[in-house]
Amino acid sequence: MRVKLVVAYDGTNYCGWQVQPNGVTVSQKLNEALTSLLGEKIQVTGASRTDAGVHSLGNVCVFETDTRMPAEKISYALNQRLPEDIVVQDSCEVPESFHPRFSQSRKTYEYRILNRRFRMPTRRLDTYFYHYPLDVEKMRQAAHFLEGEHDFKSFSSVHTQSKTSVRTIYECCVEKTDDVITIRVTGNGFLYNMVRIIAGTLIKVGAGEFTPEQMPEILAAADRSAAGPTAPAHGLTMMGIRYEDGEN
Repeated sequence: MRVKLVVAYDGTNYCGWQVQPNGVTVSQKLNEALTSLLGEKIQVTGASRTDAGVHSLGNVCVFETDTRMPAEKISYALNQRLPEDIVVQDSCEVPESFHPRFSQSRKTYEYRILNRRFRMPTRRLDTYFYHYPLDVEKMRQAAHFLEGEHDFKSFSSVHTQSKTSVRTIYECCVEKTDDVITIRVTGNGFLYNMVRIIAGTLIKVGAGEFTPEQMPEILAAADRSAAGPTAPAHGLTMMGIRYEDGEN
């Protein structure tokens, strides 16, 4: 059967999601725990290959298994074998046709900025500290220009391997609660480093280095050098994925 997992993790201690030879990754830990639990070689396929240091509240992956254990029970048994910074939130059986990356979906990310005079040690792992004042209203205005279908080549790392840089952003909003500014982006897919580059560009707007009205020009340039810097990974959290075929 094909089993879907919804996985939350603190990415601080991992070299990202995808298995690689030079560091410990989230999918590696899942593969090891599942192989041990089920007694067969398991390899998960993930929806989002988050980078080193990026967090998740709801990444999705699938794997094939011959186990007789009910799919909904796997999450409970698996969490007993995982480190405390990786926790499976749900497990269920899905159709063979379901693919976490290629099935139509809406993904939501949040980038959090701690905007205050001094650092706050309890927020050092999940927010990017920026001590200069940021104009949240201007950041909101700029974010609105990113909504809709656009060519996001300016907001993509030069290392991206996607066939097209056209994506649809359903929502891009900026909110502030106390000292934390949250940039929330929902779209049908994201290019490599896209949300972090959006965050870096909106920070430039908030700091007065770009104006909100420059966002259409940055999009139209289709040139990475036109946008702002790539914001640090640890401020980014993947919030979750909603599949259009009902596989939440």
